Amino acid sequence: MCGIVGYIGTRSAQDVLMSGLAKLEYRGYDSAGVAIMDGQGIQVRKKAGKLANLSSELEGAPLPGTLGIGHTRWATHGLPNDTNAHPHATEDGRLVIIHNGIIENYLTLKASLVARGHVFKSETDSEVLAHLIEEKYEQTLVGGQVGKLSEAVRLALGEVRGAYGIVVTHVDHREIVAARTVSPLVMGVGQGEMFLASDVPALLPYTRQMVFLHDGDLVVLSDDGFSITDLAGNAVTREIDQIDWDAEAAEKGGYDTYMLKEIFEQPVALTNTLMGRLHDETGEVNLDIGLDPGSFKRISIIACGTAYYAGLVGEYLIEQLARIPVEVDVASEYRYRNPLVSGDTLAIVISQSGETIDTLEALREAKRGGARTLGVINAKGSSMTRELDDTLYIHAGPEIGVASTKAYTSMVGAMLMLALWLARARGTQSEAQARELLHAARALPRLVEEALAPERVERIKQVAEKYAHARDYLFLGRGVNAPTALEGALKLKEISYIHAEGYAAGEMKHGPIALIDAQLPVVVVATESRLLEKTISNVQEVRARAGKVILLLSDGDTENAQHADDVIYVPRSHEMVSPIVNVVALQLLSYFTATALGKDVDKPRNLAKSVTVE
Repeated sequence: MCGIVGYIGTRSAQDVLMSGLAKLEYRGYDSAGVAIMDGQGIQVRKKAGKLANLSSELEGAPLPGTLGIGHTRWATHGLPNDTNAHPHATEDGRLVIIHNGIIENYLTLKASLVARGHVFKSETDSEVLAHLIEEKYEQTLVGGQVGKLSEAVRLALGEVRGAYGIVVTHVDHREIVAARTVSPLVMGVGQGEMFLASDVPALLPYTRQMVFLHDGDLVVLSDDGFSITDLAGNAVTREIDQIDWDAEAAEKGGYDTYMLKEIFEQPVALTNTLMGRLHDETGEVNLDIGLDPGSFKRISIIACGTAYYAGLVGEYLIEQLARIPVEVDVASEYRYRNPLVSGDTLAIVISQSGETIDTLEALREAKRGGARTLGVINAKGSSMTRELDDTLYIHAGPEIGVASTKAYTSMVGAMLMLALWLARARGTQSEAQARELLHAARALPRLVEEALAPERVERIKQVAEKYAHARDYLFLGRGVNAPTALEGALKLKEISYIHAEGYAAGEMKHGPIALIDAQLPVVVVATESRLLEKTISNVQEVRARAGKVILLLSDGDTENAQHADDVIYVPRSHEMVSPIVNVVALQLLSYFTATALGKDVDKPRNLAKSVTVE
């Protein structure tokens, strides 16, 4: 959600902070600010709105200094305005903090602090931390000497309940103190300089030596390096990881937007997800996970948003191929319904960031019930990966656009591999069936590349522009592609702000059919499958009510094209892998609809890339 950047070294702190915050804009935000130590004190500048607002102010009056912290805020407590923007300072301005997350007991803490004479400027829960740390800092003063900032932070956090990534600096200390619980933080290690951020892309222009902080870590950054302790003050050792992403991977690479770039990166992302794990010549699936496929009798898949729809595809694939009962839960509901979990349950959590708080808490709930846990995750070093029994990384690379594209198809690819692995281990597919499916899976990068051919993209753009001013949309699919319809509707809603609903096609007559009229575009996933005939019957029901039918058909299906107002052809693929091929066309349909309407597809309103608060 919110973005954090910190720097201490010899460079201009302002330059490093603003560069890093710009690379974190994809996380979603409504205000931005920086605090820079200039030798006389700590200067704070912050502005509501886009980062450009803050940049304009700093261009007119730059802040000198080589130590600073910066933040982009996504409002949880208090309106998105200049006052509520971070950083937050104490009354005398000597101590400054930035904070991601939520302080659950902030009202109690605030009441006590106000009673003791503290004056609050903002409506945020975060400002509580500044005043609380200030009090603890005064307690560390000995004989009027300089106090110990790290000890003050540690003492203050002992009174805090909630989720936080917190960064603190004080005018009397050339150091940055940071700590995390739930909210992610990563350090960058340089020569005579140190960096801090809430995500890797902010640091890539400066270093690829990264340290991922764990829950409960407290770190002190200085010009000479860093030291880490736990919240009890015990020394902690963390490995320095070499990140193989380069700065170019987080840039647009010549495309107009990050989202379009990431749509076109899907053949490569799928290659990274699938290849080296599937061996159709031997029928083997090598996932490098330690799970015993015979040790569980049921599977719970838990996720949010786009990842939840990937889980629905996974449910279909696992049940069809491996014959294991599967249920899929929205993570935000899972832990509140007292789920039935036992030692013979495998809980699979799906998350691009590995930091989604609802999914993380659902994972913990499953673990409390005794379930074995597996994560389908993109981000290495994330919170979930440290709590899971096993992790199946999707290797999709950085995804900057808020609306997920390549991470979604890679997640579905991972669920396909998992279904194939379980089927192979449990003997539910014949040798011939296994080879056929493995061959189909290995063909996916090529098929997606074909789906992105210029003539196909142009055709989708024409259809999108034709219906761009529709007020509503309906998406329909059946079987393994019912979730594809849901994902198509979600993408359109996210980036174009057009109301869209996705349904299993057979459900249309149980309510949604009442919405159909001559103004309603209805997108139907009708590619080659065992349910194609039934899907076309649903199409006839739409046509009988004058709905505008946009059919997604397999190449060469001219027979069913007669039932459509507009046709989008996609490469023919095996039914079990078709959701990955088909969704690419729906991503493009949403993309070109949004751009025709002049929307900012990379930063849609009200959305954030990684949701780290409930």
